[in-house]
Amino acid sequence: MKIICIGRNYAEHIAELQHERPTDPVIFMKPDSAILPAHNPFYIPDFSNDLHYEVELVVKINRLGKHIAPRFAHKYYDEIGLGIDFTARDLQNQLKDKGLPWEKAKAFDGSAVIGDFLPKTDFPDINAIEFGLKKNQEWVQKGNSEMMLWKIDELIAYVSQFFTLKIGDFIFTGTPAGVGKVSPEDELVGFIGEKKMFEVKVK
Repeated sequence: MKIICIGRNYAEHIAELQHERPTDPVIFMKPDSAILPAHNPFYIPDFSNDLHYEVELVVKINRLGKHIAPRFAHKYYDEIGLGIDFTARDLQNQLKDKGLPWEKAKAFDGSAVIGDFLPKTDFPDINAIEFGLKKNQEWVQKGNSEMMLWKIDELIAYVSQFFTLKIGDFIFTGTPAGVGKVSPEDELVGFIGEKKMFEVKVK
């Protein structure tokens, strides 16, 4: 099982971090040890003083695939969930400034929250899924899959050019605008529509 993450897939998020808009999907990986065990709190690592939440729709792959054509990509998942890509923003910026890989800032232990999943058939339109994140009962992020630069099926097809997709793999599809810092005792709750998908305490 692997966790494949897509960066810079929402224009407003690109703008808020003052990044250049990519011409192709930005891909990075997290190891399986990045998954935060269910119902566990998230502990801010001691190597970061600027730890950010990033809420994202997550796709769970259900069959083996390589070089998947976009028109067949819908066959490779039947569930959609929600997660958080925790990011040590200060460490990430330091590494990027030096032209170095930034896995240390993105792929550390516990950096991937994976909440509940819903059947794909629950959604009238995969490209119009509303989701969001509350921090301490206030909305901090709201997004819709229609805002993605590359839609879910396009991402599956693109990723499969480089990596064989296997049953149980996860694809984090990118975060909308509104990312921000977490502090001890924060409570993060993620929603798809009005349905709560996860709840995480920060320590």
